[in-house]
Amino acid sequence: MALGVNGEETNNDPVGPSQKAQAIDDMVARDDENEEEEEEDDEEDDEPRLKYASLTKSQGPVYRNGDATSAFLVAGDKMIIGTHNGNIHVLLLPSFQSLRSYRPHSASITGVSISPFPPPLPAVKSDVLNRASVEPRSLSARTPTLQDSTLPSVKNPRQLLVPATPSNSIHIATSSIDGNVCISSLIDSKDVLLRNFGRPVQAVAISPEYKNDRSYISGGLAGNLVLSTGGRPGTSSTSNITGGAAATASGWLGTIGLGTNNGNDTVLHSGEGSISAIKWSLSGKYIVWVNEQGIKIMRSNLHLENSEIDFAWKRINHIDRPSLPGWEEMAGLWKARLDWIDEDGLEADDEEIPVFETPEVKNGVAASIASADAQSVRQAAENKRIEKLIVGWGGTIWIINVQPGGTSIGKNGGERKIGLVEVVTILRTDCIISGVSLYTPKLLLVLAYLTPEDDRKTRESSSQPDTPRRGVYRRQNALQPEMRLIDIATKEEVCVADTLSVSRFESLSATDYHLGVLPLVKSSTKVVTPRGALEVIGGIGGGLWDVTRDATMYPTRLFSSAASVRSSGSNSDLQSGKSTTGLTADLNVATFRGQGAHPDIMTRGMKIFIQSPYDCVLATKPTIADHLSWLEVHEKYEEAWNLIDVHPEAVTFLPEKNTDSSPGTPAKVQVSLVDFFADDSSQNTSSQTRNFNSQAEKEKRRLGEKWLQQLVKNRDWTRAGQIAGQILGTSSGWEHWVWVFAEANKFHEITPYIPTVQLQPPLPSLVYEVILGHYISHDRPRLHEVLERWSPELFDVHTIIARIEGKLKVGDVREDTVEDGVMGRDWQILMKCLAQLYLADGRAKDALRCYIKSQDAEAAMTLIGDYRLVEAISDDLPGLILLRISKEQQKTAPLAELEEASIEPIRLLVDEAHHGTVRPDVVISQLENRPGMLPYLFFYLRALWNGDTYTAPTSPSPEHPSPKSVNLAATEGKSLVNDHADLAVSLFAEYDRALFFTFLKSSQSYTLEKASTICDSRQYIPELVYLLAKEGRTQQALSIIIDKIADVSQAIAFAKEQDDPDLWDDLLDYSMNKPSFIRGLLEEVGTSINPITLVRRIPEGLEIEGLRQGLSRMIREYELQDSISEGVARVLRGEVTMGMETLRTGQKRGVKFDIVHQARPASRHSNKNHIHPKERPKVIKAGHCAGCGDAFFEDGKTSYLTIILPTSSSDLRMLTAIAAVTEKQTLVGYPCAHIFHLSCLLTYTTENNDLPDEEGETPSTRDSSIGPKIRHASKLKGKIGGCPVNVHKEDKA
Repeated sequence: MALGVNGEETNNDPVGPSQKAQAIDDMVARDDENEEEEEEDDEEDDEPRLKYASLTKSQGPVYRNGDATSAFLVAGDKMIIGTHNGNIHVLLLPSFQSLRSYRPHSASITGVSISPFPPPLPAVKSDVLNRASVEPRSLSARTPTLQDSTLPSVKNPRQLLVPATPSNSIHIATSSIDGNVCISSLIDSKDVLLRNFGRPVQAVAISPEYKNDRSYISGGLAGNLVLSTGGRPGTSSTSNITGGAAATASGWLGTIGLGTNNGNDTVLHSGEGSISAIKWSLSGKYIVWVNEQGIKIMRSNLHLENSEIDFAWKRINHIDRPSLPGWEEMAGLWKARLDWIDEDGLEADDEEIPVFETPEVKNGVAASIASADAQSVRQAAENKRIEKLIVGWGGTIWIINVQPGGTSIGKNGGERKIGLVEVVTILRTDCIISGVSLYTPKLLLVLAYLTPEDDRKTRESSSQPDTPRRGVYRRQNALQPEMRLIDIATKEEVCVADTLSVSRFESLSATDYHLGVLPLVKSSTKVVTPRGALEVIGGIGGGLWDVTRDATMYPTRLFSSAASVRSSGSNSDLQSGKSTTGLTADLNVATFRGQGAHPDIMTRGMKIFIQSPYDCVLATKPTIADHLSWLEVHEKYEEAWNLIDVHPEAVTFLPEKNTDSSPGTPAKVQVSLVDFFADDSSQNTSSQTRNFNSQAEKEKRRLGEKWLQQLVKNRDWTRAGQIAGQILGTSSGWEHWVWVFAEANKFHEITPYIPTVQLQPPLPSLVYEVILGHYISHDRPRLHEVLERWSPELFDVHTIIARIEGKLKVGDVREDTVEDGVMGRDWQILMKCLAQLYLADGRAKDALRCYIKSQDAEAAMTLIGDYRLVEAISDDLPGLILLRISKEQQKTAPLAELEEASIEPIRLLVDEAHHGTVRPDVVISQLENRPGMLPYLFFYLRALWNGDTYTAPTSPSPEHPSPKSVNLAATEGKSLVNDHADLAVSLFAEYDRALFFTFLKSSQSYTLEKASTICDSRQYIPELVYLLAKEGRTQQALSIIIDKIADVSQAIAFAKEQDDPDLWDDLLDYSMNKPSFIRGLLEEVGTSINPITLVRRIPEGLEIEGLRQGLSRMIREYELQDSISEGVARVLRGEVTMGMETLRTGQKRGVKFDIVHQARPASRHSNKNHIHPKERPKVIKAGHCAGCGDAFFEDGKTSYLTIILPTSSSDLRMLTAIAAVTEKQTLVGYPCAHIFHLSCLLTYTTENNDLPDEEGETPSTRDSSIGPKIRHASKLKGKIGGCPVNVHKEDKA
């Protein structure tokens, strides 16, 4: 047995080639099916380019009495629907309220056209708004000027009068299979025209300027393209081309002015089969129509220049129908779909503007509106721009460019062309086109009608019509219609076709569907319309329709039409001018409270309407909120979260769950006409973004939770941890997800993102403690990282300390354990973490001990400097000193390396010694007897001796302490070292000989015998000599110098230093048997000893090398000394002579002082025993006593003045001068010009004012006798000295 192709057991009978081939084909087919299913699944994941909403319930009145729609048009703020019963319904957008309903036909309506097209956009002026809102005038149930049989009324007893606003001032043209064409004004029920053409009319196109030319074009099964002009309003007439005599006569008489002016009809084209579609171009220059032979384009009579008058109603070009199977039979049955494209109203391609670009970004582009001059330039170029036409017919689509013609070349050179038609692209589809338009400049919008493949093949091979009679097709095999977006360049669909849900689609044909597009209105667009009493505006006197104003449509400047509001007022209310409606007109807030307005219709951008006989579907560009919803539905939570993060306004416009409200209970939606018509660039949502930020954050957290769940479900823990750090913002959320990660043992993935600051409410400390406990047991390096980032306030410090202490006590983590090839790594980490926790708990001493044990020198020294903790570890000073020194370094490192590593703690201990915190006794006691610590004790004592104190890193200028502080520290340090002088001697001798000798010379505290012993044992001869000399054993010291050092120079220097004659004798005695010493003495002894004595002591017969040179040098030395002595004596004599000359010159110099030339008043100096005042003059004036400040007076009599000139510090020379002064006291003058009363001079520095008497001096002898003066001066010699004023000045200086 063997397995067959399908897996069944089969016999081993040979299989024929045909069976094998069939089996292979089946396998390939199954593989293809699987691939197709996978592709379908992928396609289903593509985001739709359009979103859809049903508007059927908003059109409730249209379907009364079982009626169904047969024609459809949407433009401006109007939706016009024609039905199979011949009714026309004019609905106001976006509220879908009925403006007018009437019945112009008795059979199915086949076409609808309006003039002007497109109509002006609406707005409301306050006075018109108030007046229109209170006019509840009822219209007649039937038009009074037409017969009832022609226009039966709709069963609506009361109907609002349509306000005569610019947006309502339109004419509606309809055609029907009853052979009639009706032209009716929307605002004037009397302005209506009905014309019968005798055969079914398939299409009608009203002139864009119908108000002026009263013309329209129609065509149908008769195959005639008829131009109708004129006609009297309110009348019903028959076309003059029907062939009837009366119609012909009426038409002929009407042309010459004798008829009843029922209008004139002109056949522009005929003979090529029935006409299915006619449409006027947007500019009004061109007309396109489609008959069974193809597509025709002609020039109209509008906007012709003087040279183009002959071009009116001339055909420009013809495009043949495709020569494909089935077209011969179906060309007259397939209804062509025509659309002149307003390229300014298209959506932007994705590569030009992002699909979900924010309004704020677009406003930057929209803000650059062209100036008035640029607008006029564009308006001038409008006449020559290309107009784009899209034609969908059968399964073929044509994209055609139509433009004005220029001057031809070649045979007909110089002739002007009517126009140029260029077929840009032809696309063939697998469906029947029920509607076509442009969505973006590069994307086609196609409404596709589908039937099963077998039925389609049958229809293509038969001539059975595809269009049912009276618009209702009875077959039950049609498929649901599809909306497709096709790339024009690649001719491929850009996304999966969207299947539309419509009622009774099985029985509908291609002609039953209609596609209508409302182009978006950009903020830079300006609409120009005639200004009248009813022109409407978003404020008084200007706005959207005012070309002199900025036409940027902001919601605060626009109003919706008053015709959209039903009134319940009365005529009395109208007469009184009082409004009784619910309409509120706010000139500053341009909003309309619509009833039953569907939320989706208020989205901005292009609006696409799909109308079937029983349904209406709205297609719009998905908003950013739609994109967000789609991402969430398809579990693309990451993209959704990022979208809200960048565009928080997406949350503001999230659709409600119940958006399809019943017309009976309409939801009041705050809408604005600018929102209805404008694109995204005309809106600004920055304020909304700010107002809804909190809502956006909540939505972000909600989506973030889903995103996180998705990642955890997919076991992507690393990414989940990262996302948790971004999206989680509440303590409850963090607590939940930390436990999720902890249960999965994914601590590493979540820990880096846990909040390091306290949340509100706070996250339970148990969350942090669990994570720390995990790392204490399993990952010590990560523990250290976490503790560095986490604040101790987040967890219970005592709990973590207990966990670490317990881990260390267990013993599985020790100093000698090896982790990742490093000995003691985890132990070091735990000790550092424990120290960090101790510090957070306020236990700085315990933390310092941990740092010292783990030899974390930086942390320990910083801690000591910050908290002054040396005293706390005074019982473990070796540990402090060895912070930076490993055990290996202690064994092998040189002394310089050890000194560099320990300098910081050594200096710290020195500093503490100066402060008295850790005395040197404590340091010495711990280091002296501990093995291997003597070098560090030496470092300590040396630093203490030199004053090397510790400077904290945070102190200012740590590198340059002041010299005064250094000297003070050194002085105090020497005192401290002297207390341990013998220990210092041994250590200095061991490690620093230079410092040892310095210490021997500087200190007096060490034991000389011990020092001598050390020097003797170490053969430190200079130091030993110094010590012997210090002990007074100079001879032994000199002997050591001579015997061991044999350095005569040092011996001589030693003898000179001691300055002992006996020592010189000893030196001579020791040297007499050493010729080299004798020569050295001769050369270097100088004048220290008598050279004769030295020469005499030299033994006779002793041969001394260099004796002559030594003697010569000694003699020269003495001669030099003698010469120097003589020179010094001469200099001294010269200086003495100069000093004596200066003295004599000064003694000869007179003393000048001023006196007052007036009678002297009574003075305290009238007697010689007056008391000198205690206060001395602050400023000594000329002619005044320097002691009391009184002036000297003159009365013309001769008197004597004693001038004292000090010749030296112990001798005074007195001179007597004659002056006409009447002072009763002797005046004493100094060369410095200071003059004193004698009594003032004696009391200047002492209170003793006893004046010596002038013996033998009488008034008669005062002027002639000199003897008493000399005697008196001799008495003063011992009492007065130099000028006391100068003395005081010198003292002050």
